[in-house]
Amino acid sequence: MLDQPVGTVFETTSALPPSQRLHLVLLGVDSVARSAAFYEALGWQRSPTGNDGFVKFDLGGYALCLISRADFAKDAQFDSPHGTGFAGVGLIHIAKTPDEVPAILARAVAAGGRLVKPATRTHWGVAGYFTDPDGHLFEVDYEDVWVLDDEHRLVVDKINAQ
Repeated sequence: MLDQPVGTVFETTSALPPSQRLHLVLLGVDSVARSAAFYEALGWQRSPTGNDGFVKFDLGGYALCLISRADFAKDAQFDSPHGTGFAGVGLIHIAKTPDEVPAILARAVAAGGRLVKPATRTHWGVAGYFTDPDGHLFEVDYEDVWVLDDEHRLVVDKINAQ
């Protein structure tokens, strides 16, 4: 397949399920440089294997990647790189303590993000929302039920008893 010219469309009669994992979270942004600076201001380390048009941040076995919104839309064959309204997608960071939630939200705002919902007591814990400079929604959440390993990775198949 790799010996075919770019743009060749392949069809198949068989189906293969993907493994149950994600490897990349790809965000279309108006300015890759501006968005990369935002995430760096959050304290995240940029991967040296990216480039000016495709910036990567290692999230511990998967990556948050930034690409031009226009390039992303063109690659996915959308007519327009801009949509309107609520996207119905959010990225969530689980804080280690309830006190971290407002502190992380403050860091996001100081880095150039927009506070959507301040740290608020919920039925389950403490949570708040911010958007990055391109409007991508992030939740910062603390709940006693989440189980995290020593490297702050989510243990998906376990919860703490209430």
